[in-house]
Amino acid sequence: MQYVVRNFSYNAPFQKQVTALMSNSVVEFFLDGLMRRYQQRVPDVGRVIEKMIAARIISNASEIENDHIAFRTLGVPHLGIASLEKIFLHHGFEKRDSYDFAKKKLNAFWYSPPTDLLPRVFISELRVDDLSQASQDIVRKYTDQVDSDPVDHIDLNDGRAIDTFLHQPLWSTPNWAEYAQLQTESEYAGWAIYNRYYLNHFTVSIHNLPEPWNSIDKFNQFLIDSGFHLNDSGGEIKQSADGLLLQSSTVAEMVSAEFPDSAGSVITKEISGSYVEFAERRVLPEFRNLPANEIRREHRREGFEADNADKIFESTYSHQTR
Repeated sequence: MQYVVRNFSYNAPFQKQVTALMSNSVVEFFLDGLMRRYQQRVPDVGRVIEKMIAARIISNASEIENDHIAFRTLGVPHLGIASLEKIFLHHGFEKRDSYDFAKKKLNAFWYSPPTDLLPRVFISELRVDDLSQASQDIVRKYTDQVDSDPVDHIDLNDGRAIDTFLHQPLWSTPNWAEYAQLQTESEYAGWAIYNRYYLNHFTVSIHNLPEPWNSIDKFNQFLIDSGFHLNDSGGEIKQSADGLLLQSSTVAEMVSAEFPDSAGSVITKEISGSYVEFAERRVLPEFRNLPANEIRREHRREGFEADNADKIFESTYSHQTR
């Protein structure tokens, strides 16, 4: 999936536009890198697109609007939200609402993009201090290898540098026993300690698909009929209290992961990878009389819903992946 700058407005001062255009190009470059690797590791992405093309919902992947992408982080010095968000804030993303997931021991923020041609960003963070001492010790054994904020050492105007950074290990891989210990207490912790900043998911904007596929009920049935396994935590459709944000997701695919053991050799285990999300953002009440061809992003339900996100997190959890 490629991000192309188009329909760029020429109403702003020329220099400001040039700066914004260059920044958007950098973002598009590393988003392409994220999506390329994500599609390689998550076959469901390609399968969803192939099924959509076969059903003539779309004619090619570029017709899919990416509602948002999500990252998982660890809340320790030099890492976490405060570090990763610098990349997006530098390129004009605006930090928006905060979320507290008490049972999962997580914080999160979402970031609105500088142009509707880019996806929203959702970054969550494990409150490591809320874990047991044993689990804290495991996390810090590895994250303490990072002794300064790594984002401060990359050129944020270089898309290639950002792309490389997001796909490089920042700490060594834990052994299998340590990973299993973290999984027992926090499956989020286990996922993040192994996957680092790997893209957790991207999201298909259902509301911008042609009728009748622009309804999440209809699209979910299409996915089920096509053989996809959906996250059923809290129901296959997670709906906000105002009824305007509806989300669903596939269950994370299992991937082969290599862990060192105490003898110095490597063992391979199957662990949760990433998944695909789907979101329907309904038109806000005050804009319901707008003709369909005039409806833009600002006319639809914005932001996220904590209850929805809480259940979407479980797309990588063992009770879903089984």
